[in-house]
Amino acid sequence: MITVTERDQQLAQIERLLASYTLHRSKSLCKLLQYLAKDSWEHPGTSPKEYQIATEVFRRQDHFDPRFDSVVRVQTGRLRSKLEEYYGREGTDDQIIVELPKGNYALIYRQRAPNVPKTREETAAESGTYPTAENRSRRKSFSAARWPIALVLTAILAVAADRSFVHLASDAHAADRFFVRKGNDAHAGIEPAPPLAYRVFWKGFLASTQEPWVIFSNAAFVGRPDTGMRYFNPARDANALILDHYTGVGEVLAVHTLDKVFDALHQNLRVKRGRLFSLDDAKNNDLILIGAPAENPPLLEILSTQQFVFKQITNGVRAGNVAIMNAHPQPGESAMYLATPSDHLLTEDYSVVALIKGLDRLHSVLILAGTTTIGTQAAVEYVCQQNSLEQLLLRLSVSNSGEVKPFEAVIRVKVAKGVPVESELIALRKGPA
Repeated sequence: MITVTERDQQLAQIERLLASYTLHRSKSLCKLLQYLAKDSWEHPGTSPKEYQIATEVFRRQDHFDPRFDSVVRVQTGRLRSKLEEYYGREGTDDQIIVELPKGNYALIYRQRAPNVPKTREETAAESGTYPTAENRSRRKSFSAARWPIALVLTAILAVAADRSFVHLASDAHAADRFFVRKGNDAHAGIEPAPPLAYRVFWKGFLASTQEPWVIFSNAAFVGRPDTGMRYFNPARDANALILDHYTGVGEVLAVHTLDKVFDALHQNLRVKRGRLFSLDDAKNNDLILIGAPAENPPLLEILSTQQFVFKQITNGVRAGNVAIMNAHPQPGESAMYLATPSDHLLTEDYSVVALIKGLDRLHSVLILAGTTTIGTQAAVEYVCQQNSLEQLLLRLSVSNSGEVKPFEAVIRVKVAKGVPVESELIALRKGPA
């Protein structure tokens, strides 16, 4: 039984962790840490069950099966690594250390061992040099003579500190960036390195001498913006004027998001709309395809996924809507993923994130597409945000020095007021494509 004082100290430490630079940007890990901390106080000495964490923290359904869904193991592994990272950087002076041992889900708290300075004799004994009485006498004489010099140096340093100092940045990159100010001149210091997850996931698109192509969707429309437009239908619009220079807001924001990531990675991108895409582009370049096949012809004509396939519903109440078909559903997975009906306010969408080989097998193609333009935006953001990218790399079992192999995945997207607010990986296939 812990005392009130001990619990208060532990609570303060948990709050310090939640507010830390290491953890505060990951809502899922903060939520998991809060849950495990609360459980450690309410049920000391026991570990919560994996099913319990899955349903209460990650909102899995009652039929959750850990054999097919590793969300709890993946997220606790991430939390364990973040705790180690925190105590290796920000928390080096914290008196209470919070740990999540492997093999269970119970937090433990321990006091940091006091750092007692070693005596000169202990230091000398460790180094194998034992001072003699004569040496000790000489050192005393030298120490006495050194005091005046030390006072002069202190005065010099005090003046220098008034004219030249190092100012740590106070923004979110404080741990990675610094500024040196000398006199009245300020010079930016070292630029923060991109997160490791970025460098690992995008490595294949950085190695080529050619800049990757971003191919964004721009569907064929008929009609006019002032009187109304609709998708081109070859069966009835053979002689209609085609407008192919419009695209969705999700694709626009997606290109902007990708550009920021590649700028941080010091790599340029080339951007082209889908209706101008050519076979030579597919053969000779790494490609990032943004948008569903209905609006991005290359996904239909040249390159496509195999496990999760876009298909337009042709009959029933959802006729005309686009679905993602699951070629080989696994236990707990749906055979078809459909967004909110088109005659309702969009609150949920589904997207495909897939890495496949190009036509020449030497290049890679990344497909980022939702059944709506908002889902497409969410797919791009999923591979451009550190937290979700780290989760994906863990699910793919990619090490920090490893290579991302072909895969196909489906993410569920929650939408609020036309903005993707939360994305969750719900299906994954690894293997050649």
